[in-house]
Amino acid sequence: MSEPEQPILARTRVLLAGDPDRFARNVFARMFAMRPSLREFFPAEMGSLRSSFVDVLDHVLEAIEAPDGHGELVEFLAQLGRDHRKYGVVSEHYWLMYEALMSEFQFAFGRRWTPEVEETVGQAMLLTTGVMRGAAESAEGPARWQARVVQKFTITRERAVVRLVATGPRPAFAAGQYLETQIPQWPRTWRNLSPSIPPNPQGELEFHVRAVPGGRVSGSIVRDTAVGDVWTFAQQHGTMHIDPNRPALLIAGGTGLAPLRALLIDLARFAEAPPTHVFYGATHPGELYELGVLQQLAATNPWLRITAVAETTEDPWWLTGATDPRRWGVEMRYGRVGEVAAEYADWSDRQVLLSGPAPMVFHTALRLRAAGVDPAAIQHDPLS
Repeated sequence: MSEPEQPILARTRVLLAGDPDRFARNVFARMFAMRPSLREFFPAEMGSLRSSFVDVLDHVLEAIEAPDGHGELVEFLAQLGRDHRKYGVVSEHYWLMYEALMSEFQFAFGRRWTPEVEETVGQAMLLTTGVMRGAAESAEGPARWQARVVQKFTITRERAVVRLVATGPRPAFAAGQYLETQIPQWPRTWRNLSPSIPPNPQGELEFHVRAVPGGRVSGSIVRDTAVGDVWTFAQQHGTMHIDPNRPALLIAGGTGLAPLRALLIDLARFAEAPPTHVFYGATHPGELYELGVLQQLAATNPWLRITAVAETTEDPWWLTGATDPRRWGVEMRYGRVGEVAAEYADWSDRQVLLSGPAPMVFHTALRLRAAGVDPAAIQHDPLS
């Protein structure tokens, strides 16, 4: 007795998984053949984009078949549509993508492309492109906005602080959020950066950037960014926030301090704030360059306490001219910032915000959960 055939969308997912890169390559080739000018919207190297494209399709096909969670799927697609405005995508382009997708699915299914398969897959692709198109059309505010670099400070050979001022209208965003960012040295390449100060009427922005090993954009910001450069921004993302009615624990690794710094500065504007303990960590003591700012905040805000954490007790030979963090009179501990924080006290009554490299955030969250912190009380941006 033969086994029953899989549902159509399940078969479609299997087909996608067979050779995802070829499928995505063919879809984009079909779309560019219909409208060659669209090629200018995409980066020269599209490998990672093709991978993300297939991941989205697979997620959509899986979510449509699920018995619930369709509201989350619609919001996911709507956010994608709003995000794609920054590329210059307009309504007509979604119809081109629909045609390219359906043509490639028909080719991939071959003789198994029946009227029933065409209708089921077509409805799924209409949902995907239709929700994205509708969300993009109804989105408020500019799709892109710009700011000019007015100052740049090199902190170490791999870290820099960049300050900018917006040059025109900009959407509202909140302290703790991150912005899709494009720099002139890497057009059509977007990265997420977190402002280290809250938004203000003057349109001032500040970013703390570390040149990630192998990171073309972050490395270019640290090495090549100069006063006068114009950066482009698009959507804001992120939901990290501090509940003013509950004590807070903030743990930051390196330049991951940026969004937490913005939240602290924003919180300092109010007469009352919750008891807040910040653990600020780095590999070497001399990389704790923001301790001066944090100490000044703590000196005028009795609700704020700072603990500095370094993995080593001495700076390496190449870290020259760094200020000894102990001069600020801040409590100093040694070890990995997440481990030090988790062992420091009982944090089970705290809301917890984590920010830093993905491995640090992941392992810190595990340590805190093991120490009794409610996982629902832990906030951090998506790990990538």
